[in-house]
Amino acid sequence: MKLLIVSIYITLSLFMFSCIQESDTENLQPVAQVESYILTVKELSSAIPENLSVADSTSFAQNYIARWVKRMLLLRKAELNLSAKEKDVAQLLEDYRASLLVHKYQQKLLEQKYAPDITNSEIEAYYEDMKDNFALQQTIVKGMFIKVPLTAPNLNTVKALFKSDKEEDVKELEAYCYQNANKFENFADKWTETTKFNALMPEPVPNDSRFFKKNELFETQDSIYVYYLYINEYKLKNELAPVEFVKGRIESILLNKNRIKFIQNLEEELYEEGLEQKQIKFYE
Repeated sequence: MKLLIVSIYITLSLFMFSCIQESDTENLQPVAQVESYILTVKELSSAIPENLSVADSTSFAQNYIARWVKRMLLLRKAELNLSAKEKDVAQLLEDYRASLLVHKYQQKLLEQKYAPDITNSEIEAYYEDMKDNFALQQTIVKGMFIKVPLTAPNLNTVKALFKSDKEEDVKELEAYCYQNANKFENFADKWTETTKFNALMPEPVPNDSRFFKKNELFETQDSIYVYYLYINEYKLKNELAPVEFVKGRIESILLNKNRIKFIQNLEEELYEEGLEQKQIKFYE
């Protein structure tokens, strides 16, 4: 192991030297060898991410060399034990190369010519057509969450401020929380899953319609903190999700559908162009 670490330090030194001198001789210096397979300084240095510290580079290089040696040992066994037919992967490589180049070209065209623009009307239309797919997996709420020490002053006023709709009371509550609370989140205009807050509290919010119908405030505590979850609006698990809650999901679906359509249209255009320019021949 010590010899390996020393070898890595030498390798890194050679790498830094080769960067300065741009010497092919140094770049081709071997780092490890498994029979006829050789890992060079150049190959190793090109695999090491930039901006790593010397210690991190050394660790990365050590792991890379170990993985390379194991891979080459497996490759050696494969070469010895597979038949000539099994080792003939030329067609597989050509198919992979073709797929990779086509994919890169498609992505380049998407970046150059495809401008994603999903309108609210498209989102609403998809939502209306596919409502059965948007049942909530968790109860969601709008409101406020506070985690505040039991020793905080004037805790009794917090509940009263929670329930007030007056702008000055909301500002007073925010000011109180910024000064005293360990965590304060106002999501009165954003649907949020209750599981997020369940992870922060000693006991979960009851997943019960009767609780939500009768309560605007869920309160619990442990030996250090008191937790308040004010519920302004709610939607229960298995109910239809509000469109604004699934808007991002719908946008992703529509963008993907549009990208697929763009690629299909591109293929058809190239096909027609190929026929017009007599690039295509069919043989009977």
